[in-house]
Amino acid sequence: MASGIDNLLDALKQSGMDVDDIGAEGAGDAAEPETGGSSSGGSRSRGSARSRGDMPFGGFPFPGFGGGRGTGGSGDGGSDEPPTIEFASSIGDRMAAWSRRTLIAAIIVAIIIILAAYWWFHPPISINSIDTWMFVTICILLPCFLFFRGRARRYKTGDSKVDPSQAKSKTFNILSFIPVIILALGLIGWVASLDLFPGNAKKYANVLQTDTMTFAEDIQEVNYSQIPVIDRESAILLGNREMGTIPDYVSQFEIDTLYSQINYKGAPVRVSPLGYADLFKWFTNRGEGIPAFALVNMTTQDAEIVRLGEGNGMKYTASEPLARNIDRYVQLKYPFYIFDEKSFEIDEDGQPWWICPVRKYTIGLFGGETIDHVVLCNASTGECIELSLEDVPQWVDRVYPAELLLRQYNWSGRYQQGWFNSWLGQSGVVQTTPGTNGSLGYNYIAKDDDVWVYTGVTSATADNSIVGFVLVDQRTAESHYYAVAGATEASAMESAEGQVQHLRYTSTFPLLINVSNQPTYFMALKDGAGLVKKFAMIDIQRYQNVAVGDTVAECQKNYEALLATNGAISKADLDSSGTFGEANGTIRTIAQAVIDGNSHFYVTLEGDDAIYDFVLPGTIEIVGYAVGDEIAFSYVENVPTCTVSEILSNTVEAKVEEAVASEAAAAPSSASPSAAEPAASGSSASASAASGT
Repeated sequence: MASGIDNLLDALKQSGMDVDDIGAEGAGDAAEPETGGSSSGGSRSRGSARSRGDMPFGGFPFPGFGGGRGTGGSGDGGSDEPPTIEFASSIGDRMAAWSRRTLIAAIIVAIIIILAAYWWFHPPISINSIDTWMFVTICILLPCFLFFRGRARRYKTGDSKVDPSQAKSKTFNILSFIPVIILALGLIGWVASLDLFPGNAKKYANVLQTDTMTFAEDIQEVNYSQIPVIDRESAILLGNREMGTIPDYVSQFEIDTLYSQINYKGAPVRVSPLGYADLFKWFTNRGEGIPAFALVNMTTQDAEIVRLGEGNGMKYTASEPLARNIDRYVQLKYPFYIFDEKSFEIDEDGQPWWICPVRKYTIGLFGGETIDHVVLCNASTGECIELSLEDVPQWVDRVYPAELLLRQYNWSGRYQQGWFNSWLGQSGVVQTTPGTNGSLGYNYIAKDDDVWVYTGVTSATADNSIVGFVLVDQRTAESHYYAVAGATEASAMESAEGQVQHLRYTSTFPLLINVSNQPTYFMALKDGAGLVKKFAMIDIQRYQNVAVGDTVAECQKNYEALLATNGAISKADLDSSGTFGEANGTIRTIAQAVIDGNSHFYVTLEGDDAIYDFVLPGTIEIVGYAVGDEIAFSYVENVPTCTVSEILSNTVEAKVEEAVASEAAAAPSSASPSAAEPAASGSSASASAASGT
């Protein structure tokens, strides 16, 4: 037998395989006496042969990694079980062979490991938590299943230490089904959470209640002192730049990338705590905590590092690695709560807080998630306040995460007419517009001193147009829908970038604003370094109307002039904006040009330095005027030219009367009635011509 093995090893060596370890182990196997019956079915095949060929470190249970039963080698002639099942069975057999003392020691070690793992990973203790189910399955159910199954097999066949016992084998077989039943209950709860489960589609559709509103009545005209003109990426750049001006902080701390958007003292800002630069910096600074946070004004683009008072450093942050880690601290303090995505905010006194919303599930075990209440944690002291949604203070802006709200709205848009309709007919099925990277596309606006999530709503086919848009309050989950047909945010971004394609600027995700009662996309245009260089406004309903300016005020004037030229807004709308005016006088110069396929007449008046732009066909009457003519018109103040919205009718009538008078003066004074008729007719023709021009 030994010579046969030696011959086999020599053949394997000649083929290039490293068999030194196999040879040593084979020699040991050859020298070991067999105990427990034949190789085809005795305890040897269940015990020592398995421990050699089928366990890791002594022989891996996969083909090519040792001579285990999974490869069909010697012993009992091979096994039909898959390698993974064979591997799990061998672990169970090893556990079943433990003595009572070893088993007690293993249980104690397992409890210590489980408690340490629970402290480190801190899953919520709740049957609604998928993390909890994964933790319990891996740490408890699977080991118990393997142990019970191993014991059942051991008592069924017996070995050198225990005698066969069918009763004990049956008992352990029954016990092995307990972990399986528990896991099956979790799977049943998961199935009961699916949208296709009977009755669930209606429940999903009603998680978020949305009211239909009128845009011009519900959305106030834009206040440019409160409109955020930069996005999160630009805020990060500004914050990091400001951080670089504080050398003692740069060497010890770095700014967290969280940058939550909130309303602070009536202005939209983004705030983010500092974090320890590395583990050593944490060890040397943990006593005082983190001394400051970053604040970026989204309107003025001013950034500052706000220092906290002496002894008020933030000791509970995301950069803490141990007990004061904010996630671990709050979860262990409230072990039965399932926390959603947290946010960092400051109250009106500048005190930093962590806003930790508590999630609940309303459909099955894992479906219909929403927010039940909220826990506020003081970042400096660790003090926690548990509040119901009705008691959340006004300064808190983010209770509901943005992506959760959009997911809830998509449920209502998809399942409002049932599950089958959501997949087959898709009648009335709508969804929120995607972002530029394929994820959810949204932005934030300030309204009623709250932060609202904005996104467009498109059809189920996700085409390049929207049927409306939705605003959802992040503090109260109040949801408003506005029916406005127009371009998607992605299309608007492409239009804005097309206006400055020679500069290769990129657009931020649009923000929804009200300009002269027109729903308008507002976006910043950034250069390759991520700095804001220009601003753009696009009419949602007529997205060919694109205006660009170096400042927000200039962009607004250009946009309103564009709307007036195309008849989208009236004179009354322009009056309310403060950019409307009237002018009259004698034409000093007049010149014509064609820009982007449209004819423009540029006019200057005597004693007036402004240049007035008459865009055809909106002010086509200008073709009847010449240098020296008197004219009066209304215009929209703009830079560098003022866009004329209307030529006042009295000047047109005056030109007609002037033409009639001129014709009458040219006729003979003693003309007979028959001769006067041609003159009158000619005057009438001239008047008609003037009127037509």
